[in-house]
Amino acid sequence: MEENLPIVELLTSSDWIDYELLDSGNGRKLERFGPVTLIRPEAEAVWLPKSSAQDWRGASAEFIPSAEENGGHWVFKKKVPERWTVRYRDLRLVLNFSNSKQLGIFPEQACQWDWVRSVIGERDEPLRVLNLFGYTGAISMAAAAAGARVTHLDASKKAIQWAKENRAACKLPEDRIRWILDDGLKFVQREARRGSFYQGIILDPPKFGRGPKGEVWEFYRSFPDLIRACRSILAEDAKFLLVTAYAIKASSVTIGNAVSEALLGLNGSIQSGEVCLRDRSGGRLLSMAVYSRWKREA
Repeated sequence: MEENLPIVELLTSSDWIDYELLDSGNGRKLERFGPVTLIRPEAEAVWLPKSSAQDWRGASAEFIPSAEENGGHWVFKKKVPERWTVRYRDLRLVLNFSNSKQLGIFPEQACQWDWVRSVIGERDEPLRVLNLFGYTGAISMAAAAAGARVTHLDASKKAIQWAKENRAACKLPEDRIRWILDDGLKFVQREARRGSFYQGIILDPPKFGRGPKGEVWEFYRSFPDLIRACRSILAEDAKFLLVTAYAIKASSVTIGNAVSEALLGLNGSIQSGEVCLRDRSGGRLLSMAVYSRWKREA
C-alpha cells in the first residue's frame, strides 16, 4: 500500500428525482428539494448564472447570510411547508428550515450513500458500522437499509432526534441503529480501550465544533488524532473507511495522505477526490466537499 498513490476522482449523484441543482452563480445556488425551490449561498459559485432572473425570482425562499460565519436568516417569498420529506431510492428523509442554511441533508452525498450500501452488500453477514459526526443520519439510514448494524454518533441532541425521525420515515427497525450523544474522539478512544471494533467507519468532521461537554473540535488540530484513533478500532476484517470534509482549505490530496498514513499496512485501495453537484443542464459541476475512502480488496 505504501507504493499506491490515491486514485483521484470527481463524484456526482445521478439518481436523484426529488432534488435538482437548477442553477448556480454569483455566489448562490438555485435548488429544488421536492416541491420547494430555494436559493442558498455558495462561495464556490464564482461564475455567472445560466438561468434567467425570472427563474431565480420564482424561488420559494432564500437564505440571506450575515457577517457572522454560518449566520443569517431565511426570507420566505411563497408559502412553504415547515417540514417535508424527500426520497432518494428507498430512503425517506425529513427536511426542515434550520437557523443556518442547512435543511438536513447534503444531496451531493448520495453518491457516498450508494457506495457504502454497495460495500456493505458484498458481505452476507451484517457489518458493524460507526458513523461519526452523523448529523441527521442520511448515510446511517443507507447503511442500515443495506443490513449494517450502525452506531450513529453526534454531539447535538437536536441532530440525533432528527436522525431518529429519518429512521422512522425510512421504516427501519429500531434496533438497527444505536444512538450516541458524545464527543467523537473521546468515544473512539473509549471504544479502543474496550476492545470494541468496527468493520466500517464513516467520518464527516466539521471545520469547527463543540462536543456535548464543550470539547473543542478544530479540523487541522483534531483530525490527525481522530483518524489514527479510528485505525485502532478497525476490525481485522474491516471493509471500508470513508472521510468527507466540508468548508476547509485542505484538498483531497491532504485528506488522502492522512488516510493513507493512518491505514498503512492494510490491504486495499484508496480513492480521493471531490464530491460535486451537476446542474440540470448536465454540464457544469459545483464542487461541494473533498473526500477519501478506503476499501479492502477481496
